[in-house]
Amino acid sequence: MAQIILKVAMAQVGRNKMSEIENQEQEQEPKPPGKHGAAWMVTFTDLVSLMLTFFVLLFSMSNVKMDEWNAMIDTLTQTLNPSKLTTVAAATSKFNVGTIFRKRAINLDYLSTVLEETMTQDALLSQSQLMMLDDRLIIALPGDLLFSTGRAVMPDEAKSALFTLGSVLRNIGNQIGVNGHTDPRPPAKGSDFTSNWELSLARAAAVSNTIRRSGYTEEIFAFGYAASRYSQLPKIEEEKRLQLARRVDIVVFPTVGGD
Repeated sequence: MAQIILKVAMAQVGRNKMSEIENQEQEQEPKPPGKHGAAWMVTFTDLVSLMLTFFVLLFSMSNVKMDEWNAMIDTLTQTLNPSKLTTVAAATSKFNVGTIFRKRAINLDYLSTVLEETMTQDALLSQSQLMMLDDRLIIALPGDLLFSTGRAVMPDEAKSALFTLGSVLRNIGNQIGVNGHTDPRPPAKGSDFTSNWELSLARAAAVSNTIRRSGYTEEIFAFGYAASRYSQLPKIEEEKRLQLARRVDIVVFPTVGGD
């Protein structure tokens, strides 16, 4: 009996030994590569692709054409930021381009000398009066030479004379005003106007428009005074006083237009 148990034990030991040997042989056999074994290849491939792209970009930038580069920048800007807001800087000064390059006001004494020389060379303007006051220069144009009775339309001779005067005024930046005056008598029958206020203002506007057409670019103020200034005229012969009342005054101020 003891011999049988001993043989069975030896047989069991032999089988265990064989199992250990087989397990060792299986462990020594190489395992086939699995899914996780190739993961490093994906990362390596991405790295190589990025490096290749980087070197291609460097090469393209070293030979860039400015016109094509600017076109590409504009395209990308419009595509990526189509609603770009432009920030406008706030003004830091009360001056702008319009005020910096405006014409300068001319000294009235100097202007008076230039106008006097110009007016003496024209038949109509030579009959006008040039008056220098403390704060303004006045050119008094006879209304009877500029307009027909009760009218506010100038003949060609009067327009030509005003264009001659405007050739000087268009070179200055001084503020100019035009004032129309009449005598105290009401407008004659057949006149285009029902009152001297309308007539004086229409004549002032006609003279202002002609001066502007001659090249004066600043704003012109036109007023109609009718006979409201008649009492300020000197006490002279009545007919001459009435004739002096029918006039259009061009007033030149010492300041720049718009001030």
